Amino acid sequence: MLILHTYWLSLATYRVRIALNLKGIAFEERAHDLSKGAHNSPEFRKLNPAAAVPALEGGTRQPLTQSLAILEWLEESYPTPPLLPPDAESRAKVRSFFLLNAADTHPLAVPRVQAKLAKQFGLDEAAQRAWAAHWYHVGLTAYESQIAPGATRCHGEVLSIADLALASHLIGAVRFGVDLTEFPNTAAVGECLFAIPEFAAAHPRLQLGAPGIESKAV
Repeated sequence: MLILHTYWLSLATYRVRIALNLKGIAFEERAHDLSKGAHNSPEFRKLNPAAAVPALEGGTRQPLTQSLAILEWLEESYPTPPLLPPDAESRAKVRSFFLLNAADTHPLAVPRVQAKLAKQFGLDEAAQRAWAAHWYHVGLTAYESQIAPGATRCHGEVLSIADLALASHLIGAVRFGVDLTEFPNTAAVGECLFAIPEFAAAHPRLQLGAPGIESKAV
């Protein structure tokens, strides 16, 4: 049995959870309350020295970390349905879409960055939200320039890791108050994605530890 170590608000974990759902892979979820510093415990750092989620145990000799690395392993170990296209050019394209969120935007808005902005530069909560909103807006601008009108997927009308990243990007953008009306093509793809049961079931607001959801966080 695979074990997915999570925090309900983690968008990186959301991307992995979607893939597990789409591929029909059974897994156990173990929630860690990062808001209370669970990721800084010695036990957690043995699991992931970077003190972050997601981490995936049970399929490899050592736990896997980083959402893209986990998704690549899932793709190679559980190839059906595929989340990477068959040709090299398209694979590069969907990885590029993926990294717009996972490398260029999301890392700039995670709690540890927000905490550093507050501690070192004195940013209050409103300023921290404005910082995050700016970077999500930049990412959405890049997505919008590459998504065609009428599209239902990021690339080729077939689900890929690009769509997992876009869904997480949209959740983050909404969380920080970005107006999506400026990005109609991107928002339309998001509506199609969130209607897919595997995406809907993986949404952060439905996970252990989320407000209104009985917590089993460790």
